[in-house]
Amino acid sequence: MLFILYPWIAFDVTGSSAAAGLLITLTAIPGLLLSPVMGSIIDRFGRRNTSMWVEYASAASVIALPIVAWFIDINLFLLILINTLKNFVSSGSPSARKSLVPDAADAAGMSLPRANSIHEALFATGFAIGPAIAAVLISQIGAINAMWVSGIFSLLSAIFSWLIRVHERHEEGDEESGNIFVYASQGFRILFATPAVLIMMSTFLFLAIVYLPTEMVVLPRHFNEIGNPEGLGTIISVMAASSTVGALLFERINKYLSFAKIFRIAILGVALSMIPMALLPPQWAFILFGAILGLTWGPLGPLLNTVVQEKIPANKRGRVFALELAIWSGGPMISMVGVGLALDAWGVQAVYLAEAILVTAIAIFMATRKHLRELDK
Repeated sequence: MLFILYPWIAFDVTGSSAAAGLLITLTAIPGLLLSPVMGSIIDRFGRRNTSMWVEYASAASVIALPIVAWFIDINLFLLILINTLKNFVSSGSPSARKSLVPDAADAAGMSLPRANSIHEALFATGFAIGPAIAAVLISQIGAINAMWVSGIFSLLSAIFSWLIRVHERHEEGDEESGNIFVYASQGFRILFATPAVLIMMSTFLFLAIVYLPTEMVVLPRHFNEIGNPEGLGTIISVMAASSTVGALLFERINKYLSFAKIFRIAILGVALSMIPMALLPPQWAFILFGAILGLTWGPLGPLLNTVVQEKIPANKRGRVFALELAIWSGGPMISMVGVGLALDAWGVQAVYLAEAILVTAIAIFMATRKHLRELDK
């Protein structure tokens, strides 16, 4: 829901796509800076406990916006301040959950590819349902009031984390010393010492820089201009729903295709689906190619999770997943404001097409790297 709500509110308040991009960029800074430290907290203090407590804090930060709106008018400064607080407290929850997946798989007697397929499919289901809920609520009660509903879902997430009962695995003799910041820096050394994980992280960095602005700024600008929030919600939901299917199919696909082949098909499929969407076709074509994009994107999450969980020791897993989160938080910072300014200058279609061409070039480059064989070792 927040994926749509914050950019929508920013554009309503300011009338500028650059302002929406500035909001996303500035508020991502805490997540970028804190993610490695949060990875240390996960590895030192527990995966379940970290997931639970940061979700309680996240729920409080989300409902802060409608509470403040009761007393004063919301402006861009307040949006940045409140969303920064939210990103500051919630940056560890996704990393903690991913780090906990192998422990849950052991308790369930389930293979890692299957557990990650289910985990990523359920995560994508949230993206399928959330934008649709947000779009309906924007039209019915307004974007600010819709934040109450998002806060309730965050509270439910904390409660479900509390209900988890599994044994968290730790390798004997694999402890590291140093304060929490030194401990966090070790995550970078772990990453660069593991080529298979580094390859995937690099690809995700490029996608975060180039692709994410299309969903976070470009599409909201287009559908805001034509006054169709339901259309935006539908497109995002369709992409998320089809990515759910793609994630669920990961285990089955892996029986026939290697990790490297799955990776190549996924990134090329995402790129080739973007090009017709960038032409701003009718709604039915948006939905069709959005579904193809989501379907090919779907296996990427379970693939990355499985590679990290198989190649990184349990005691270090939180720090590596925290770096992944830092990529998703920091990547858009590099490009988001620039994309917003470009939209104000040249319009949606020109910017969207340029993004699609760039993603295609990145996909071709990464798909032809010889080092991809490291994924299959």
